[in-house]
Amino acid sequence: MVIVAGVDEVGRGALFGPVVAAAVILRPKDETWLHQQGVTDSKALTAKKRQSLVPIIYSVAVDTQIGCVSARVIDQINILQASIQAIRQALMLLSPQPVKCLVDGNQRIPDLDLAQQPVIKGDQTVVAIAAASILAKVWRDTLIIRLSRRYPGYDLASNKGYGSPKHLEGLRTLGPTRYHRRSFKACH
Repeated sequence: MVIVAGVDEVGRGALFGPVVAAAVILRPKDETWLHQQGVTDSKALTAKKRQSLVPIIYSVAVDTQIGCVSARVIDQINILQASIQAIRQALMLLSPQPVKCLVDGNQRIPDLDLAQQPVIKGDQTVVAIAAASILAKVWRDTLIIRLSRRYPGYDLASNKGYGSPKHLEGLRTLGPTRYHRRSFKACH
């Protein structure tokens, strides 16, 4: 079997928290079943449905891994480079190592030592990418909800770190936390 990983990232446009990527290796025989269970683009699913799919994905995946790059590093290297770094982290942690990765979008990952294929709307059409999008989203959302208890003035549990009106109001009144991306204009 040729080992292929699907990879996707979440949190690029957020003002708070890390950018997170997930990489998933699936057996071809499990992809149809996962699709039948509802695995598709995480943005098309409710939070409850995404949560319910996580153990289903884990039950059949050969391996799954998460890559995470902090707001501090995002501010140092920029969001594009941080997203690439998170994707590389997730891929490099996989065991067995894939010989190819399918990447959501139209961009290749620079300096990646394995074959890759960008897939436009891959999170909607490739089950391994969709599974990665779900795992990354649930992992990041869980972290942001946990951090929202420590930073209650930003409505993070609802907006997951994105620039909602309540989040922007919290930034205006309270200022940024150590988890805000200070290189993003709204966080000044």
